[in-house]
Formats: sequence, structure tokens, C-alpha cells
Amino acid sequence: MDTNALSADMVLGIPLFDEAHAALAEQIQQLLQGPDHEFDANLAALVECLEVDFRVEEELMDAIDYPATRSHREQHARVLATLHGLKPGDIAAGRKVAALILPWFEMHLATADTALAIALEVAGRAHTGRARAESLGMHH
Repeated sequence: MDTNALSADMVLGIPLFDEAHAALAEQIQQLLQGPDHEFDANLAALVECLEVDFRVEEELMDAIDYPATRSHREQHARVLATLHGLKPGDIAAGRKVAALILPWFEMHLATADTALAIALEVAGRAHTGRARAESLGMHH
């Protein structure tokens, strides 16, 4: 699979999600393939991006009273806890985690985020997410 871009089946059709997810996939690749001296900075950028993206998703879930909010939030929290648990400078461990995040991310996108995208469409909120993301300073 070409991991530099989202595959067609990973595109949800909601620009907010698709742009954020494409940027995350690119950041994970940079973490895996970038030079060692940039690793800690790349990891910090990935964590910051994930925190913003997850916050936007969670606010959208709250806005539509989404029934799967708890399990979706738990998935986000587990990934962030793993990333926050990495020791600065431990590039080997960091790359191992980054390599595991990519398949997790693809599965999360195919299941949890797809279900959320459908719920947002049904609720008529798919296009309100962009303004919310911009107000939170989400720039990819």
C-alpha cells in the first residue's frame, strides 16, 4: 500500500476528516522515515496534531449526542497515552510505536471515524466541522 497518501477506501467524503487524516498519515510516515535528529520534533508535531484532531472529533460527537462517544474517546486516549509515554530520545521505541499507529489509524478510520462520518451526515453536521476546526487553530 502506498502509505504516503490515503487509499481511496480511506476517504470519508467529509473534507474536515479527509484533510486531517491525510495530514496524519503523512506525519506518521515522516516519523518513520525522517532523520533521527528530527525524531523528537516530528513526534511532538504528531502528538499536537492528534490532540487537536481528536478534540474536534470529540466536540462533534458531543454536538450530535453520538451514542458511541465513550468508546471512540477511549481509543483516542489510549493512543495519546502511548505516545505521551515515550521517552525523549528513544528513537527505536518511538519508531516501533509509530509503525503500530499507522495500522491502528487505518482501522480506526475504517470503523470508528466512518461510523462518526455517517452519523454527522445524518445529523446534517458534516460541514459544520470545518468552522469548528478552524476556530481551534487546526492547520495542516
